[in-house]
Amino acid sequence: MSDILLPISPCNATVAPAPQGWPWLRLAFRPFYLGAALWAAFIVPLWVAIFTGAIVWAPAPPALLWHAHEMLFGFAIAVIVGFLLTAGKTWTGLATPRGPALGVLVALWLSARIASLVAPYMVFAVLDMALLPVVGLIFLRLLLRSKNWRNVPLAVILLLLSAVNLAFHLSVSGVISLSPMQCLYAGLALVVMIECVMAGRVVPFFTTSAIVGLKIVTLPWLERAALAATATGLALWVGDGPAGLTAAALGLAFALNLIRQLRWHPLATRSRPILWILHLSHLWLVLGLGLLALVPLGLMAQSLGVHALGVGATGGLIIGMMTRTARGHTGRALSVDPSEIAAYGLIMSAAALRVLLPMLAPALYTYSLVAAATVWSLAFLIYLWKYTPWLLRARSDGKDG
Repeated sequence: MSDILLPISPCNATVAPAPQGWPWLRLAFRPFYLGAALWAAFIVPLWVAIFTGAIVWAPAPPALLWHAHEMLFGFAIAVIVGFLLTAGKTWTGLATPRGPALGVLVALWLSARIASLVAPYMVFAVLDMALLPVVGLIFLRLLLRSKNWRNVPLAVILLLLSAVNLAFHLSVSGVISLSPMQCLYAGLALVVMIECVMAGRVVPFFTTSAIVGLKIVTLPWLERAALAATATGLALWVGDGPAGLTAAALGLAFALNLIRQLRWHPLATRSRPILWILHLSHLWLVLGLGLLALVPLGLMAQSLGVHALGVGATGGLIIGMMTRTARGHTGRALSVDPSEIAAYGLIMSAAALRVLLPMLAPALYTYSLVAAATVWSLAFLIYLWKYTPWLLRARSDGKDG
């Protein structure tokens, strides 16, 4: 998602028009990253307070479903939308929503989040189902117009996420006889597939770009095999496939994703926090697949695999990409300071507290939830403190975007 600079000869040089409109509505990453960080910092402590009985309050859907849904379709989707609509401009060379059009998309997202807290369920459901189909069709149209076939699967996943969200609301409302949690697992599986695709592209590219002399040779067959095994394993898991087959497919996905990560030379990034956060987060994805492989065999609690993917992989990749892309698209250096490193460490700590501590000491489960929620929230509060001024103001180099 780095900017592309085209050299212009002095005799043909022209002055670029001054950027127009509010800076925070010039590219989608700006409002959606801010909204996602604020929502992440708020809803996880709120959920833990509800779970522990510290507060007595019920959101629109049942509390557990609200928590899982908002982590996916509130938090993660906001980042994905912000990222893809920003990247889409670079990938296609075509304009993406900005100004009032972008403001409408942000308003759709925000109104659904507020409705989940205070409105009747049907109001929340209608508002919540509005954003993803619109964004999916906008993104697909950009790709088709530019003949950018490589990224069409990402647009298809957005539309599949729209269908999964519709199924979730229909199941909660009793219209269809499908488990709402199964719909949410399908949503998580689709988000993980986006992470698998994007990690395979950006992690080795960012690593070789930053570390002089390091060469990473990607093997197309390995990439295809890892993605196919991951998709198959997650589909069997979501669909309650035969236990042995599901475990085998997820085990193969674990092995192939681990092999491809080892080929990315993760140890070479030890002194580069903006890189190691991506490598560590992908390792949580690998671990999550491995933990889920044990679930059909009765050897692991499903919640641990789900949270390895949801907190460690998704949370880690999000904080890593939210810092890197926001720095790049606001004209700042691609290096981080101690506050951002602290945010990285806090997200990794949240994953360890939510997954590893309950695994090793089940009696400390409630304490692990409270601790994990605390450090998770602190990480995104740090992001807001550091990045809000940058995301609300024009680029430091005067360019548009």
